[in-house]
Amino acid sequence: MFACVFAAEGSRSDVLVSVGRDFSPRVDVCGAREVTLDLAGLNRLFGDAKTIAGELRRTAADRGLRVRIGIAATRTAARLVTRTRAGITIVDAGHEAEALADLPIELLRIFREPRESEPNEPPEPLEPTEPIPTLRRWGLRTLGELAALPSDEVAARLGQAGVDWQRLARGDDPAPLTPSLPEERFEQSLDLEWPIEGLEPLSFVLARLLEPLSAHLQRRDRGAAVLHVRLHLVTKEVHERSLQLPAPMRDARTLRTLALLDLESHPPSAAIDRVVVAVDPTPGRVIQFSLLTRPLPSPEHLSTLIARLSALMGEERVGSPVTVDSWHPGTFEMKPFAPASGSRDAGSDQRITDPRRIPDPGSRIPHVAVRRFRFPLPARVQVDRGIPIRITLDRRGLPGGRVENYAGPWRSSGGWWIDDAKTSWDRDEWDVALSDGATYRVYRERDTDAWFIEGVVD
Repeated sequence: MFACVFAAEGSRSDVLVSVGRDFSPRVDVCGAREVTLDLAGLNRLFGDAKTIAGELRRTAADRGLRVRIGIAATRTAARLVTRTRAGITIVDAGHEAEALADLPIELLRIFREPRESEPNEPPEPLEPTEPIPTLRRWGLRTLGELAALPSDEVAARLGQAGVDWQRLARGDDPAPLTPSLPEERFEQSLDLEWPIEGLEPLSFVLARLLEPLSAHLQRRDRGAAVLHVRLHLVTKEVHERSLQLPAPMRDARTLRTLALLDLESHPPSAAIDRVVVAVDPTPGRVIQFSLLTRPLPSPEHLSTLIARLSALMGEERVGSPVTVDSWHPGTFEMKPFAPASGSRDAGSDQRITDPRRIPDPGSRIPHVAVRRFRFPLPARVQVDRGIPIRITLDRRGLPGGRVENYAGPWRSSGGWWIDDAKTSWDRDEWDVALSDGATYRVYRERDTDAWFIEGVVD
């Protein structure tokens, strides 16, 4: 059994929803002025349907709402009778079609009205077709006339959409009731009796706030996508920090560590007298490990490690290097570190399991790579008619020697229009094979005539 509560124009939707939740945990918010309740089991608490409707109307009146109430065995019948009849209307089970027979056919448009969506979700799309104008041209005026038509004839002329509307006219439900979940706030706050300074006392406060917040996320099978920490200072200022987490997590100790490491890099300017911790929830993480690849470290451990490195070295010095579109040798930029996605793992599995993708050892093509030094090594180079003939190094393990073969030079320059020595370059590059058996990439800076070893060719 279902009840539909339709409020007068100008009523507050949150008050109407709270009235419905006082009676049943299964409440479907159909619009700003309409809610549908599942009354299963309420007869043991209140009595018959008439008594339940009276209690609903009395509770709504106490909160300043004027409502119409319809009770029927289906939600469709309850919604339709509520739109046309004032007061309380009760439809006996099995007589839905009879109760709806005299209602105008235009009432079916209420099922095309936009419903209230859940937070952060787009509104429910409407059906593209509406057969009511066609039905009016057929001479149909009431729901009973539409319900009496042969279903196969309606399907032949209007398709499946016409059959669905005919079922609504008979009072049948198109789908089971889907309860609207209440909006939950994942937030904890604490007013301090005495202001605190420093991270050590703040860590105890954060632990006290994050433990119940983590338990709430655990009960709802949610994870934190963004962690917000708001510190209310004695100077009436608010020091707020937001951490974008790489993966949904709800471990209280990990969240506290991440918050403290971020506050270590961005400390508040005064003492703290109120702490607020909130998270943006997201569905929990489902992990499926592979039997063929090594498991990656957990996001909790990885986030803690990156946060510690960022606090020690600086945020701009921690991440993954990526190449940039530039002719400048060795140019790169940093992006946030993230492990390889599952698609790459799947590709590696395919390379292992697919014999067609295993290369033949006898037909492998050799590859040449340059292992660049983090900082180019200064070198003393003896030149004959502009060609290097001997290279001497002062670094242990790189003895240098006589140039037995060479390739070059390749002249490279750029960034001369920028007044910055770090972004401009003008040099000649050589690949040289020395008598010590190694091959090096060397270059000469044309403006200073200085030579450097850039890397080793493997």
